[in-house]
Amino acid sequence: MVGNHSGRQFAGASRYVLDEELAKIVNISMALEMPLLLKGEPGTGKTMLAHAIAENLKMPLIVLNVKSSMKLVEALYQYDTLTRLNDSRFGDSSRNVSNIEDYIKMGKIGQAFTADIRTVLLIDEIDKADTDFQDDMLDVLDQMEFDIIEIDKTIKALNRPVIIITSNAKKDLSDPFLGRCNFHHIAFPDPDMMRRIIEVHFPEIDTELMEKAISAFYRMRQLDAVEKKPATRELINWIRALRADPDFKPKRLAKGDLPYLGVLFKKTQDYQRAQSRLNGRRIN
Repeated sequence: MVGNHSGRQFAGASRYVLDEELAKIVNISMALEMPLLLKGEPGTGKTMLAHAIAENLKMPLIVLNVKSSMKLVEALYQYDTLTRLNDSRFGDSSRNVSNIEDYIKMGKIGQAFTADIRTVLLIDEIDKADTDFQDDMLDVLDQMEFDIIEIDKTIKALNRPVIIITSNAKKDLSDPFLGRCNFHHIAFPDPDMMRRIIEVHFPEIDTELMEKAISAFYRMRQLDAVEKKPATRELINWIRALRADPDFKPKRLAKGDLPYLGVLFKKTQDYQRAQSRLNGRRIN
C-alpha cells in the first residue's frame, strides 16, 4: 500500500536559491503525485534541486544516474547469479543457495520503493536512455510496483517517492513520457539571480570582487564556438580560487586579466579559445 504524502511544503534549502515558480511546480507535483521533469543546460541546478528537496523535507535521497546502455531491470533489481554460483561451488556462505531471494539486490528504484520512509528519487539525465527505458520506467512509477521474475514476486512501493527527473535536453523525450510528467525549464541564472547565488555561498564576499567576477564570467560565456560553457559551479569554484590567492586584486578582472581559466573551461579547445580572446582584447 502506497503511503500518502505528508502535507509539508518545499521552501528551499540552505544553499539553494529558489525562485517562486519552481517552488510552486515542486509542491504541485508532490500534491498530484506526479514526477517532475526538469530541463535546462548543465549547471542550472537541476540535480541540486533534488538534494535541496531532500534536505528541506528531511527525506533520504536516492540517485539513479542513467547510462546510455542501462536496462530498466538494473534500476529495479539485480539477481547476483555469480555469487550464487560461487556459493554453490564452495559452500562456505551464510546464504541459502536454494533461496534465490538471498541473491536479489534492489536497484535505485527498488530501494526507493522498499524504503521504510518516503524518499526523494532523483533520476538523473534521463535523455541518455533509449525511449523504451523511459516509457517502461514511467509505467513502473505510475503503478508503483514491479515484478521480480526470478522469484515470481511483486514489489509494491511502501511509500510513494518524490520523483525528480532531469534532462540536459540533448535529445527529445517521447510524447507519452512528457505527458506523464509535470515539466519545468530551469533557465540559466541571470546576473541578478547569480548575485543571490554567490551571496549564499560567500556571505562575506567583497562587492567589487563579486561584481567584476560575475561580469567577466558572463562575457566568457558569450565566447563563440565554446563546447562547454562555464556554469554556476565553475563560477563558484573560480571565485573560491580568486579568494584563495593572497596576491589577487579584483581590479585585474576589469583589465582583462583573468587568472585560473582552467577552473572555468574544462576542455582544451575552450580553454585555448578563451586564452586567445583575452590575449586579443580586453574583456571588460
